[in-house]
Amino acid sequence: MPLRLDPGTRLVAATHNPGKARELHVLLGGRFDVISAGQLGLPEPDEPETTFVGNAMIKARAAARASGLVALADDSGISVAALDGQPGVHSARWAGPEKDFDLAMRKVEQRLDETGSDDLAAWFTSALAVAWPDGPVVVVEGRIDGTLTFPGRGTFGFGYDPIFVPEGFDKTFGELTSDIKDRISHRARAFEKLKAALF
Repeated sequence: MPLRLDPGTRLVAATHNPGKARELHVLLGGRFDVISAGQLGLPEPDEPETTFVGNAMIKARAAARASGLVALADDSGISVAALDGQPGVHSARWAGPEKDFDLAMRKVEQRLDETGSDDLAAWFTSALAVAWPDGPVVVVEGRIDGTLTFPGRGTFGFGYDPIFVPEGFDKTFGELTSDIKDRISHRARAFEKLKAALF
């Protein structure tokens, strides 16, 4: 029997990041009753995997088991070509325990300076996983390519958004309004795949 998500289902968004929780809520388009892991006070699991897919599955499974609800998790990050794909799955870790993304963006710029490379190519990846408390997990991945710009620009979005200019645009994710970003982002692309699989 194929796995389906029916409208109105209560879902837990397996995140403690308010910006990510908002984006997931918007992507779900009001179809579901969404509460975040942060709101439920669920613990954040360790993310030892080396891939976005692996970490998304860990987060979704942990939230589903702890809450007894179907859980939706996103593991996402920015990868920089000249840094051999770093920070990648460690994107949040580069922001430190205080989740200071100004620090993380300075770190990206500093590491790039150290390489001496003028290659500013970068991409965002999002893996979305949906887990049921009794076991099955569905996971998909989306990606958007672009280039880095320094200093960062814009106050919209979160994380590394101010330094990332998506292909085909001259504004950073930090300058694009949420309705545009929610249409074109790595998370939106992954979500289209998830919709095809589950809705």
